[in-house]
Amino acid sequence: MALGDAVRLDVDDEGIATITLDRPDRRNALSPAISDGLSAALDEIEDSDVRCVRLEGAGGAFSAGGDIESMREGIENDIPADERVRSLERSTNELIRRLVEFPVPTIAVVDGPAVGAGANLALACDMQLASEDAVFGFVFRQVGLSVDAGTSYLLPRVVGENVAKELVLTGDIVDADRADELGLVNHVYDGDEFDERVAEFAEKIASGPPIALRHANRLVGEGLAKSLDQALTDEAVAQGIVFETADHEEGVAAFLEDRKPEYEGR
Repeated sequence: MALGDAVRLDVDDEGIATITLDRPDRRNALSPAISDGLSAALDEIEDSDVRCVRLEGAGGAFSAGGDIESMREGIENDIPADERVRSLERSTNELIRRLVEFPVPTIAVVDGPAVGAGANLALACDMQLASEDAVFGFVFRQVGLSVDAGTSYLLPRVVGENVAKELVLTGDIVDADRADELGLVNHVYDGDEFDERVAEFAEKIASGPPIALRHANRLVGEGLAKSLDQALTDEAVAQGIVFETADHEEGVAAFLEDRKPEYEGR
């Protein structure tokens, strides 16, 4: 399914949705067309039976971040700074917030550059899988800018404050192995087996109990902002909901019968 001319959405029989950023001529930079298409894809998925989301880029890049052409137009047309900030808030900021809070587990599939806001787009997903050709960079300084798109929130939570400052202040590009060492990605896969390993990973997520995993995903995402008492209380509330599901009954029965459970999302 094409969502505008910049984003494609495909859902397979296993409940795995693949969202593809499809502007390879601009290295999938976060233009309004990309942001609107991605938001529309998330709208299609949120209340559906989808169990897992893959987010990837077409044409050898995940996302080159901010749209430099739009920046140039803003400068040449002397668009006021406050108007450009409001545009950023309406598009990129809302998109990052939506991805961070999205209830269905999301996987960033990074094969090629993920830089600037594009790196944050990957970090806003729940998990990140990289090929050997993946590179990451928080390169805002290269175009004379501070950080945006959630850098100050997402990056320190993943790599720690000191490393986050280094990556931002130097603008260094890190390869897949270094990204793995820093914790920017969950796994790095060889190029010749990348597609297969990504598919296996997504299938493992999708085969789980959807209701329980949505709650678990949300609770872990919220955990750093809570006290222990609040976390324990919220976990108990969620578990009370999940205890009532058919999937819980199926999981217990499958365990006792020593077989693989077949979860239906009920």
